[in-house]
Amino acid sequence: MPITDAVVTLPGPWTHRTVSANGTRYHVAEAGDGPLVLFLHGFPEFWWAWRHQLRSFVAAGYRAVAADLRGYGGSDHPPRGYDLPSLGEDVAALVRALGSPDAVIVGHDWGGLVGWTCAATHPKLVRRLVPVSTPHPRRLRQSLGRHQTQLRASGNALAFQVPWAPERKLRADDAAEVGRLLHAWASPGWPDDETADTYRAAFQIGNTPFCALEYYRWAVRSIPRPDGRRYAATMSRPIDVPVLQIHGSADPLVLASSAQGSGQFVTAPYRWRLLEGVGHFPHEEDPQRFDDTVLAWLDDPEPDR
Repeated sequence: MPITDAVVTLPGPWTHRTVSANGTRYHVAEAGDGPLVLFLHGFPEFWWAWRHQLRSFVAAGYRAVAADLRGYGGSDHPPRGYDLPSLGEDVAALVRALGSPDAVIVGHDWGGLVGWTCAATHPKLVRRLVPVSTPHPRRLRQSLGRHQTQLRASGNALAFQVPWAPERKLRADDAAEVGRLLHAWASPGWPDDETADTYRAAFQIGNTPFCALEYYRWAVRSIPRPDGRRYAATMSRPIDVPVLQIHGSADPLVLASSAQGSGQFVTAPYRWRLLEGVGHFPHEEDPQRFDDTVLAWLDDPEPDR
């Protein structure tokens, strides 16, 4: 039986709806009133990655919105548009479509790269930025060029460049590879079977494997092309919004040493927080510590001065 996007409209203290932005329909889960906090997931997840935050941030007085990125979950799955400049425009348009003058953007993995991009290109729309397990794109490029350990850790990005075979592998056996990657990149004990099964089911919607891999393919293939050079030039602009960068000390995919140093690209107040014993998914592996860290920073007025 084909899997439909009904598997991502999971119940909880939130409302599901579709929002049109930048020519794309986005599925979002939202709850609460107050200043907007927009949550952007990474690979291989969907909006549900922020289920803990949709509760805790609402309790703290925020309007929390978690979106499925382009090509994931209940959002549109177009054949193109998976370059970071387009994705940054998507998020800027999404903030406007949600009726807010700006938003705190909390992005994990690819969601973090999109957040960095949006902060560089639309700083007035980003009140504050929280990149999770994600270096600034220029810092990531530095790390890949200088450190063999990070290059080896990023081997999957190179493997994803092969056409069609990675899609088949990710979809095979009810997306068993998705569960394997979640376990490999997290600290021991996460995810449990129910959580892994939820992500495996969502990854089988439509052409999600192809769309998800197009993010990686653009990132690698664009490097020598004019569009890649234009993006690199764009990201040379200093990030002039307050940044809280969170990373897990046990992240085997993006090494903490590779992420640290992103502050050199930020001119606004910048903080680095390393969560000990946590892997690539801090917001899910240790949601209490993650939420306490972010909410305390949001309550501090100093970064806005």
